Amino acid sequence: MRAAVFHGNHDLRIEEVPDPLVGPGDLLLRVTASGICGTDANEYSAGPRMFPIAERDPRTGHVGPMIPGHEIAGTVEATGDGVDGFVPGALVVTGAGISCGRCARCREGRTNLCERYTTVGLQRHGGLAQFVAVPAATCVAAPPGLTPDAAALGQPMAIGVHSMRQASARPGELALVIGAGGIGAFLTYALSATGVRTVAADLDDERLAIARALGAELTLGSKDTPIAEVLRERIGEPDVVYEVTGTEAGLHAAMSAVRLGGRVVAVGLHEQLREIDLRSLTLRELSIHGTNAHAVGADLPEALRLLAARREPWSDVAPTALSLDRLVPDGLEPLAEGRSRRVKTLVDPWTDESRPTRMALEEEHADAV
Repeated sequence: MRAAVFHGNHDLRIEEVPDPLVGPGDLLLRVTASGICGTDANEYSAGPRMFPIAERDPRTGHVGPMIPGHEIAGTVEATGDGVDGFVPGALVVTGAGISCGRCARCREGRTNLCERYTTVGLQRHGGLAQFVAVPAATCVAAPPGLTPDAAALGQPMAIGVHSMRQASARPGELALVIGAGGIGAFLTYALSATGVRTVAADLDDERLAIARALGAELTLGSKDTPIAEVLRERIGEPDVVYEVTGTEAGLHAAMSAVRLGGRVVAVGLHEQLREIDLRSLTLRELSIHGTNAHAVGADLPEALRLLAARREPWSDVAPTALSLDRLVPDGLEPLAEGRSRRVKTLVDPWTDESRPTRMALEEEHADAV
C-alpha cells in the first residue's frame, strides 16, 4: 500500500509499504479519509516528540519510521480474532485512543486517562495510508447521515464534546470559546447544538464567519478588546470560558471574562508555565478544569450524532481532501507555519490529485453513478 512514513524532523516520505497485519481484536480498515491536526504538524516540524522513532515505545513496542494519522474513517476490510459486531464494507470511525480497560481510571470510564494509554498514529502506525489496523474497541459505526469524508471529522469532534463536558455546560448558560480554529470550531458547534448560548473569539475573520455558521450567536474579533469589557457591554459575563489557543493572552482573557463562581476550561496545550492570580481565583470562587483527548465510549458516539445532525454540509470546515503526494506542501507545512486557511484538512490516500471534499450524501451518490 501507499503510505506517508515519518523518518525524522522534516522527513516524511510517501512510500510503498506492506499492508498491515490484523491482530486479535483488530479491524483492518480501508481508509476513506484521514485528518491532520496541529499535533501532526508539530511532530513533522519540531519532532519527533511523541513518535517512537529512535527509542522503542514501552507500550506498543514500536520503534523506527512510523505512519502518522489519528483522525481516521474507513470501511471494514477484515476482522481479527474475537471481533464481533462489524461487517465487511461498513463505514466506521476510530477514536484512535487505546486504553487497557483494567486500571482505576478505565473502570471509572475515563479511558483517556488510562495508565497505559496509547494512540493510533502517535505510538503505532496510523491512518495516513491506504489501510490501517486499529483495535475494534476504539471504533464506532458511522450513522447513516455521514459521508466517508464527514465521518473523518469524528475524532476531533469527540475532543470538542469531551472538552465541553468538562465544565458541565448546561442549556441556557453562556459560554465563551477563545480560539475558533480546529477544536474550537467543533467545540462551538457542540455547545450551540446542546443549547448553550455561545460566543466565539478569534483574530481571523474567516474562522469567525464559520463559527457563526456553526451556531455562535456572537463573535468577537481583533478589534473587540479587551474581551471582558466588550462581553459585559454586549451580552453579559459567561458562565464558562473555554481557552483553546494555548497562549498567555488567551488564558488571561479567559480568567478576566468569566463571571463570579464561573468555570474556565484549559483546552489548548501551553508550552510554557503561566502565572495565575490565585487570590482572584479564590475570592471569585472560580474553577479551572483541564481536558485531555476524549473517552471513546462516552464521547465518540455523541460526536458522530452531532456531525450527522447538522443540516449544512461540513465543507466549510474541511473543504479539501489532499492526495498523499500533497500532504507535506499543502497540509503539514502550512499548518506548522500558521498559514493554513482551512479549519480542518483531510487526506484521501486513494486519490492521485487533491479534490473537494464530499460532505453531502448526494455528492457520494453522484460519484457512484
